[in-house]
Amino acid sequence: MTEFDFYPRLAQSPGISLVLFSGPHCGTCRKAETVLPQALAGTVEHLFKVDVEKSIALAREYEIFHLPALLLFVDGHFHAEIHSPLLPEKLQQAVEKALTLPAEEAP
Repeated sequence: MTEFDFYPRLAQSPGISLVLFSGPHCGTCRKAETVLPQALAGTVEHLFKVDVEKSIALAREYEIFHLPALLLFVDGHFHAEIHSPLLPEKLQQAVEKALTLPAEEAP
């Protein structure tokens, strides 16, 4: 996604969405891309990726300073930033825990 279609696509994606902010030169980001779909199947309905080199304004808006960054959205609205090792069980636990808590204020 880019800053031009970010909000419309999230608005058209009911349920739980996870956005991966990544970069083309980030090895950990590539690992996240392979781990996330299987790790969060059944919990996250939509998985999106934002290239911070192409969408600088969006990365700034969400105060993305470290990659990869994972942002959780519910019904198109920001819910929480996910901090977790890229291990399926840990990712699943982090998302499930975030969903039990009230939505955070967007950065």
